Amino acid sequence: MTSFQVIDMTCNHCVKSITTSVHSVAPEASVLCDLASHTVTVSGAHESQRVESAIREAGFTPVKKE
Repeated sequence: MTSFQVIDMTCNHCVKSITTSVHSVAPEASVLCDLASHTVTVSGAHESQRVESAIREAGFTPVKKE
């Protein structure tokens, strides 16, 4: 499981864009977006770098949480 802080995720359209982008590189992944905390949690994806890149390519600024 990998979590990202995505401060510029502000609405349900953002959630859909991020979810679609993650599924484009990791179709098997489970994506949980929490708008209140601006957190995206991805489980089932083995390459967090590809997931992070997909979120960036969708126009967002993910910061991996440790």
